[in-house]
Amino acid sequence: MATASRDTLTDPLVAAIDQGTSSTRFLVFNARTAEVVCQHQVEIKQSFPKEGWVEEDPMEILQSVCVCVERSCDQLRQLNIPITRIKAIGLTNQRETTVVWDKLTGQPLCNAIVWLDLRTQSTVERLINQTPSKSKNHLKSLTGLPISPYFSAVKLRWLLDNEEAVTTATHTHTALFGTIDSWLIWCLTGGPNGGVHCTDVSNASRTLLFNIHTLQWDTHLCSFFDVPVEMLPNVRSSSEIYGYMSSGSLAGVPISGCLGDQSAALVGQMCLQEGQAKNTYGTGCFLLKNTGTKAVMSDHGLLTTVAYQLGRDQPAYYALEGSVAIAGAVVRWLKDNMGIIQTSADIERLASAVGTSYGCYFVPAFSGLYAPYWEPSARGIICGLTQFTNRCHLAFAALEAVCFQTREILDAMNQDSTAPLHRLQVDGGMTANTLLMQLQADLLNIPVVRPCMSETSALGVAMAAGLAEGVCVWNLSQQHTIATETYQPHIHPQDSEFRYSRWKAAVQRAMNWETTESPTPPAGEPEPS
Repeated sequence: MATASRDTLTDPLVAAIDQGTSSTRFLVFNARTAEVVCQHQVEIKQSFPKEGWVEEDPMEILQSVCVCVERSCDQLRQLNIPITRIKAIGLTNQRETTVVWDKLTGQPLCNAIVWLDLRTQSTVERLINQTPSKSKNHLKSLTGLPISPYFSAVKLRWLLDNEEAVTTATHTHTALFGTIDSWLIWCLTGGPNGGVHCTDVSNASRTLLFNIHTLQWDTHLCSFFDVPVEMLPNVRSSSEIYGYMSSGSLAGVPISGCLGDQSAALVGQMCLQEGQAKNTYGTGCFLLKNTGTKAVMSDHGLLTTVAYQLGRDQPAYYALEGSVAIAGAVVRWLKDNMGIIQTSADIERLASAVGTSYGCYFVPAFSGLYAPYWEPSARGIICGLTQFTNRCHLAFAALEAVCFQTREILDAMNQDSTAPLHRLQVDGGMTANTLLMQLQADLLNIPVVRPCMSETSALGVAMAAGLAEGVCVWNLSQQHTIATETYQPHIHPQDSEFRYSRWKAAVQRAMNWETTESPTPPAGEPEPS
């Protein structure tokens, strides 16, 4: 727990709910210094009911937020800091994860389908085949996105087709759809008793239902997915008062900031000018480059997304994004599924013990491959195994995999840009791994800059909340000094190029592994009944 300074006792505070894939956090910031005053974290359980399925319980997510809020308020009381100093709350969230609930009961109609989930692959293939060009990029000019299992509209279409409770509630006009931000804001502002059903432009732009040029839900897109517009949340800017906390220690405090987690990290890293970029290492890995007020379409497999809109009367800013599904999740897989490590921190110790993968390459395509391939049929593989290979080499190969995937999306971003990146700003939980950061600098051959305060997503949405009209306690023009650490490349570029070329060969072996077609039994064997 942080120690209260004299300034903290008088300066306004802004809080942030950071609801991620693996945990929920609540952080309280000093609005003048951007320092963290206190925080609390609760882990979130994931369930895997079938191969490729990833679910979370929306009620558990809501409860985790409430616990984090109350525990943080307890810490403030212990520090003798009045809770009334908290002037606003921002919310940043795992994007694309899809929730449908009943607006009368306030209960979820099923578990949330997490962004990593792959159950919709056959739905995606059917939708692509309906397009005149039979192309996954058919909707890209409107949405900036390919038709992929990653995005919310496909998950919602699957729920409408397969979950009876969702179908029934949709027919009776009681079903509401939202990503995690919408679900939480609705619940925290009253739920069935006047809860506000809204989202912001950054989250809406990840659904495939949102026109990123008009900044509105698009009737053509809704028709394509056969989704009723009435179940969608109202789209608001990323910085305005949406509603007020309806209960608990912070009842009456406005919720005035909302950003998808990667957009929040972009703001928190102060990448507010065209050309600035950051890479976040969490469950997945996400490289975003600010393209200003122009939506730039990629020719190299990147996404075009709305980064933020800091006020109702402010312009929307856009970003090019490279999305990697599996980054920190590969460490969790080594721990939970394989038992190779006991804690996530063990991976650095094991990998450092050998300092090489000894020719072993790991492509963790557990959920297919995202940018720049957008190939849901890919699956994870480990290449180059010998009798000499041990768990230390696998740990090193897993860390290298995160770095190679970042290299792929950075190369794509540089191809789409007239000004290549000459250094990489990073954040997220995995950046605590110093070996990973050095590997990243070596394999990119550019410096990697890590802030000592890695909670940039929470900071970014706190900034958005504090900026909001009617709150106005955060000054963006006041530069907060955040200490950083820089990792310089230490290996010869020819070495990194050789290792990267081997990685690319491994990726090709992972392609087109899975199919939605039923297997044909060998000749002479009966068809399964």
